[in-house]
Amino acid sequence: MRGIALSGEIRFLDTTLRDGEQTPGVSLSPEEKVAIAGALDALGIRVIEAGSAATSAGERQSIKAVAGLGLDAEICTFVRAKASDVDLALECGVDSIHLVVPVSDLHIERKLRSDRETVLQTAVEVTEYAKDHGLLVELSGEDASRADQDYLSTVYQAGIEAGADRLCFCDTVGVLVPESAERIFSRLSTLGAPLSVHCHNDFGMATSNTIAALRAGAAQAHVTVNGIGERAGNTSLEEVVMVLASLYGIDAGIKCSDIYQLSRMVSRMTGIPVAPNKAIVGENAFTHEAGIHVHGLLADTSTYEPMSPETVGRKRRIVLGKHAGRASVELALKEFGLAVTDQQLAQIFSRVKELGDKGKRVSDADLQTIAEIVLSVQKEPKVRLEELTVVAGNTVTPTASVKLQLNGTEKLEAGTGVGPVDAAINAVRRAICSVADIRLEEYHVDAITGGTNALVEVWVTMAYGDRKITARGADADIIIASVEAVIEGINRLMQLEEEKANAAV
Repeated sequence: MRGIALSGEIRFLDTTLRDGEQTPGVSLSPEEKVAIAGALDALGIRVIEAGSAATSAGERQSIKAVAGLGLDAEICTFVRAKASDVDLALECGVDSIHLVVPVSDLHIERKLRSDRETVLQTAVEVTEYAKDHGLLVELSGEDASRADQDYLSTVYQAGIEAGADRLCFCDTVGVLVPESAERIFSRLSTLGAPLSVHCHNDFGMATSNTIAALRAGAAQAHVTVNGIGERAGNTSLEEVVMVLASLYGIDAGIKCSDIYQLSRMVSRMTGIPVAPNKAIVGENAFTHEAGIHVHGLLADTSTYEPMSPETVGRKRRIVLGKHAGRASVELALKEFGLAVTDQQLAQIFSRVKELGDKGKRVSDADLQTIAEIVLSVQKEPKVRLEELTVVAGNTVTPTASVKLQLNGTEKLEAGTGVGPVDAAINAVRRAICSVADIRLEEYHVDAITGGTNALVEVWVTMAYGDRKITARGADADIIIASVEAVIEGINRLMQLEEEKANAAV
């Protein structure tokens, strides 16, 4: 097997805007596609598949908007083996087409109700038609992993003779395994045209198969941000990039420090949350709780981290709970600027363990409260809620008004939102914006008990500058619980900033 020797030549075709958008329930607006395309270009993606021109007039509008941005990346659109699809692609002003031709007998006979010779002839004709009209052509064999490989080679060879610029092998239903990928791409690399690999993740092997194909001669990987796509998704951009960079030492021209920011953008715009245990970009990827792990991290971060979180634009996070060790608690206290004696640390650690054993997550706010009790350093809150009024219904815009005590001064403010909780939080943020630009980054609700009168627990992640903390609120009223959590977070952040300023003096 040939090792990767294509450093600097490995390219990425990102299909988040086409295959990724085919995730059930996802529909991106032209503005969202433009924003994602711009971020992909800034990341260093060489080819952006902006959509499928034949889908609809609205889709063509989006593709035109992306093509009109003047990006460095090549802008591509998916087309079927139809001259009419190529005409629609030309209307959009793209640079290239991803010409997809079914090559397995299953697809040819059952889906197309056709035969091998007809499919081959059509692929050649449409390739020639596109080339005659000035387009780059990436000829893609759909369901290639279940096709007769001799027939696949015949189609590819005919495509090359017709002028195809690149060839793509599609593992359409994710049945490829790395050993097969290695063997197949070693063989296809003798055809003499640049090869792409397009994998799906039905068996969780999309990244492994993609890496195997690149090792065996492929020059381009098709990927999506966060691995989104139909069914179990596509090959994950961030996984392949970081495997190449961290495990093989290959710089594929990607600005890795922007990966997490892009992941969050795509998750927000598609409405598809990233699993906490998702490699590279999941919330837990650089989060540690177990005491033995944190102890190792304090000695050398590489003991329990394969890469620095800053490499992909992230930060390390230590959480406290049942598995926390003394080192975890001590490190967290240092983050708060709190110096404790060994005896005080033992007391704080004991209380954290007690809460963890009860199945409770110990937030930053919880830890600071425990520490203040042990140290007898009770601080007066900077922000205190005095009144909250919310109006909501099916015929009115949700509106909230709040009266706060802010550093001893009464503040009255109102806000609107998409719902009563959003309106209440917006009102609080408006009330404190003059003294602190504090952001709400995450919001999560758990029902503690059952029934319509359930007690709910709200968890929020608040940010001020580079500092982030978690805070919580609990109440039978979700609006009160939400506002309580947000105000708790605001108070903690403001107190930490004050302590930081005092320490600097």
